[in-house]
Amino acid sequence: MSFELPEWFRRMFSAPRFAPYRNASGGDDARALELYRWNIEVSEAFYCPLHCLEVSLRNSQHTHLSAMFGRADWWVVAPLRKHEMTKIAQAERNLRDKGASVPTADDVVAELSFGFWVSLLSRSYDRYLWVPVLHRAFPRYSGRREALRDNLQAMVLLRNRVMHHEPIHHRRLEADHMKIYRLLGYLEPAVVDWLRDFDRVPEVLSRRPGGKRRR
Repeated sequence: MSFELPEWFRRMFSAPRFAPYRNASGGDDARALELYRWNIEVSEAFYCPLHCLEVSLRNSQHTHLSAMFGRADWWVVAPLRKHEMTKIAQAERNLRDKGASVPTADDVVAELSFGFWVSLLSRSYDRYLWVPVLHRAFPRYSGRREALRDNLQAMVLLRNRVMHHEPIHHRRLEADHMKIYRLLGYLEPAVVDWLRDFDRVPEVLSRRPGGKRRR
């Protein structure tokens, strides 16, 4: 008996959106629907470790930058590029639109994106931020800045796909998961131990449709 997608699914979830799942399932709609559902589940599961990584990164960097420049709104005096200053100005506008007449430094820090914090690890900031202070935000890391920045940027891309409801099933998700833990370990191993208690990613990965796991 052939499988036919429910009418409500075809109406609510567009054909272009469903196409990547059909392609990954050899045109089998039943398998594609199962994969679509699993993609939602694994994206939900990744939210927790990505949350821990993003929040830990921004708070560690913010703490060290505030100490270096002697003020919570360190970006006012830090030698930032136009790109980063534009992001800060946009964050302040967003906060005012939400009703904050005078956004606090903590408000701005929370409003800035994961990508903003990773951008502070780019080569152009080697002399001004990484060497004098930002390396201290990663007390258990001893490698090159470029490798650290590239690994964090990969997690920004994964986070964006999760938050924008895009397919992630095709990624090497086991490797992504291990990378998040490794990066968290550079920041604070205690966060790693805490996260393991409620991290659902391994369990969801074990239920991948078809039993295929990309390492």
